[in-house]
Amino acid sequence: MRPIHLDAVTPEEIRAARLHNPGAFGMSPGRRTLVGCIMAAVLAVLVWLHIAYGLTPARLLSPDPRAGLLLANFFDWSNFASFAQADIFRSLGETIAMAFIGTSLAAIVALPLAFLAARNVIPAFIIRFLTRRTFDVARGIDQIIWALIFISAVGLGPLAGILAIFISDTGTFGKLFSEAIENTERGPVEGIQSVGASPVTVQRYALLPQVLPVYVSQALYFFESNTRSATVLGLVGAGGIGFELISRWQVMRFDEVAYIILLILITVATIDQISRRIRERLIGAVNQ
Repeated sequence: MRPIHLDAVTPEEIRAARLHNPGAFGMSPGRRTLVGCIMAAVLAVLVWLHIAYGLTPARLLSPDPRAGLLLANFFDWSNFASFAQADIFRSLGETIAMAFIGTSLAAIVALPLAFLAARNVIPAFIIRFLTRRTFDVARGIDQIIWALIFISAVGLGPLAGILAIFISDTGTFGKLFSEAIENTERGPVEGIQSVGASPVTVQRYALLPQVLPVYVSQALYFFESNTRSATVLGLVGAGGIGFELISRWQVMRFDEVAYIILLILITVATIDQISRRIRERLIGAVNQ
């Protein structure tokens, strides 16, 4: 585009510049409308908070003095020697076991079911439809709701947490794995079919190797994620470190609460690093 001289700008040049770089001439009417709607929504929320809860800038800038005392208790570990270390680490082990068992069972069950939901494996619409709707129900209900249901069925403890993770992750894994199967390359499938292989053989040697990296990666990621989820499940009675956390919060043992939160962060970070290295090794070996 040739330079435009300000002393001799024609209307045609202005229109050309506006078409070439509309952002330099201000926001479009649609964008101005969007910004206005967002600002109006924010203002409406602030007004509602003020009316419903009396939230004002002065109240935000002058927090409750008990907040400072709470923070001070969080970092006062002078009674560290009296912490119930055995109960805390036992519950932390329960949390890791809940996440590992629930995730492993879900991955094992979801893989064969994913083939039933894949369009390029099962031509019958009704089978795919029922399988996919089953996945929707399993993953559509939050893990906490599943945990409450299983607590009523099997009682308090880690078993309810394992079942909640298992049911929820089966639906999620099934959806992810079925989509990965549908996106596989047709070349290996047609090559194995050309030699007269059975459908099971085709799925074993043509489809499964292609989806195995996704399978391994997702399973390891969900194990790390479910370690955090299992902590939350413990807050509603599904066992694990969450139960220890909420019990100490209720009796205002905030120093132990801070210690448990630190252990959870360290555990999740450690599992994340370990699973990342396993993903790199396994997926690299699969792709070689």
